[in-house]
Amino acid sequence: MVHCDFCGCEAPSDPPPITWSTSVEGGRRRTFCEECSRAHLRSMEARLDSEWW
Repeated sequence: MVHCDFCGCEAPSDPPPITWSTSVEGGRRRTFCEECSRAHLRSMEARLDSEWW
């Protein structure tokens, strides 16, 4: 079972639905549900190097 690292909700399957987002921070994979991904999209984009967007 996969859970959201922001709010703790669980995905219905592993791998998580395609609407969920993932990142690797400090060598650890983090997974975020659709609601948290949408709520924190701007801060996620701000961390990307300009070559990614």
